[in-house]
Amino acid sequence: MNTEGIQNNLNAYFTQLPDQRRKAGRRHKLIDIITIAICGILCGADDWSGIEEYGKAKEAWLRQFLELPHGIPSHDTFGRVFSWIDPQAFEKCFINWVRSVLGRTEGQVIAIDGKTLRRSHDHANGKEAVHMVSAWAEKNRLVLAQIKVDEKSNEITAIPELVRVLELEGCIVTTDAMVCQQDIATLVIEKGGDYLLAVKENQGQLYEDITELFDGAEEVDYFDVEHTDAKTTHKDHGRIETRECWAVTDPDFTHYLRGFKNWKNLRSMVKVTCQRHTVVGTTQESRYFISSLNAPAKQILKAVRGHWSIENSLHWVLDVAFREDDCRVRKDHAPENLAVLRHIALNLLKQDRTIKRGIKIKRLTAAWDNDYLIHLFKD
Repeated sequence: MNTEGIQNNLNAYFTQLPDQRRKAGRRHKLIDIITIAICGILCGADDWSGIEEYGKAKEAWLRQFLELPHGIPSHDTFGRVFSWIDPQAFEKCFINWVRSVLGRTEGQVIAIDGKTLRRSHDHANGKEAVHMVSAWAEKNRLVLAQIKVDEKSNEITAIPELVRVLELEGCIVTTDAMVCQQDIATLVIEKGGDYLLAVKENQGQLYEDITELFDGAEEVDYFDVEHTDAKTTHKDHGRIETRECWAVTDPDFTHYLRGFKNWKNLRSMVKVTCQRHTVVGTTQESRYFISSLNAPAKQILKAVRGHWSIENSLHWVLDVAFREDDCRVRKDHAPENLAVLRHIALNLLKQDRTIKRGIKIKRLTAAWDNDYLIHLFKD
């Protein structure tokens, strides 16, 4: 197999990235540095030293499609360059690249959630750990975009910026309770999507109203209350989980929520009860949601479950397969740019269906087999 796929795939989107280095001191081409970094992470490297060693081991092969005028950059060079790269410009290149490989997102769940890069802190210099918020396409299994949360802010202010760069026509946006905010709901609707937002005690008045309304409906067994319900049961890992969902779409009923008009296109209130049976015993919890969907409970329950794929298929994989929480890269923009590199690698690995194994095995295979690595960059 030839290497044109790698060159064409990355050159088309990442050559647009502005080079922040002084012209007099440039010994390595920026696209070469980015390409080696992506290939290195795909093949098991988790930091700049690992990427340098990958480059040295594969230098002869890399020269088939990279110029490498001064050989393989050192780990210090990788660290400096990615600490200087403008993360917003890098993110823009990433988003354009994702859109080229994504296809249609219409109708699927877009889960939004945050994750802290735990070892990226630098307490000696007063720097807290970097917190990234990502948008995850549940059906396509792709990271669509990500944004760093400002140290003096939180997810509530970062998520609107993330939503603005997403294509949400016909999609269902899900979030956790922390970001159940009216302006976020409005923005999702304006972008052509629907929202399904978790409601917990931090919402105070809203949580009080929605729990009281469901308690009242249950007392009369939902008599004369327009609603649908659905139930699923799953057996896995020695436990049985039963989930039951009630979706109330009765306009008269939902209008009892104080501040109802402030939630754009609010059409349904949702209660989901999860009961877990294990050898230790049985536990049960109920969660509540508000949504712009006027959909049956079966569809809403599927979307609720779909949200958790961002934990299982993204955050957990980044920790276990990419050792993200152990990474001590912390200088300037390097932590968030390295997070984008991991997301690029994860997207490429998730899209491959030729190897029916986990991400760790796929990374090893890419390191051992150049043809498989080339295959990951197929159009």
